[in-house]
Amino acid sequence: MEAKVKWVEDFKFLGQSNSGHSIVMDGNGGSTAPSPMEMVLLGAGGCSSVDVVDGLKKAEQKVTGCVAKLSAERRDTAPRIFTKVNIHFVVTGENLDAKIVEQVTADSLEKYCSVCLMLGEAVDMTHSWEIVAA
Repeated sequence: MEAKVKWVEDFKFLGQSNSGHSIVMDGNGGSTAPSPMEMVLLGAGGCSSVDVVDGLKKAEQKVTGCVAKLSAERRDTAPRIFTKVNIHFVVTGENLDAKIVEQVTADSLEKYCSVCLMLGEAVDMTHSWEIVAA
């Protein structure tokens, strides 16, 4: 996998993925685009959400929605790394089995999500979940 990040102006940067997609990042606290640290958080949410939806479908659950709400704490001094990240999954569907939702969300953070597993080496990664009937 490869990527390229090009400085545009001020603290704006254009990230280009190997798959041909681009995104603007703002190193000035995210005033005009997501900051690089927000991108890391979004990456964790996206990666884990794929695992959760895929796991629920494989378990033949009638999942109709999944929202990952992420909260993070960072160190006050440089480097301002994440110290804690929680992913709260709000899963919507018909007659979802709570035990399966619990297992799939845990498995994402503990076994499958590449981003979360990398972060978990240095960050206190936790998760929570809830089911909303469709």
